Amino acid sequence: MLNALEVFTTVVVGVMVGVEFSVAFVMNRIFNALPDDSGQLGRAHGGRMLGAVMPVWYITSLVLVAIWAVAGRQHHGAGLVVTAGVLLLISVIMSILLLVPINNRGKTWTPENRPADWKQQMNRWDRFHYVRVAVIIAAFALLAAGLS
Repeated sequence: MLNALEVFTTVVVGVMVGVEFSVAFVMNRIFNALPDDSGQLGRAHGGRMLGAVMPVWYITSLVLVAIWAVAGRQHHGAGLVVTAGVLLLISVIMSILLLVPINNRGKTWTPENRPADWKQQMNRWDRFHYVRVAVIIAAFALLAAGLS
């Protein structure tokens, strides 16, 4: 049963990492290359879509890792799993404190109501997101290394 939990958790976290990596290094670059207001509208739509899904995904990942850490505390690699859990917790805290406030503003913007500094705010979100992606990649790597 523990092996199934380990694999399931690693897959859930791995797919989440893939989505966030894609946002950082694929989608945002596509949005930035679009003409006129299309990029800002795409970011706003993405913020609404992923803003609804990702919190559940992050919390679910954190809960699964916590269950794995408790259930596997006597097994090889338990320290790696606990460290991965700490990194995921850091990513959730980063999200709440740094990324979500910007996303909540950005997802409501249209070309008519966006602030003059909207590009600077999106660049700030991108920088925070790059750090968050690095944190969750590290967590994923630790989980993969902690598989029994």
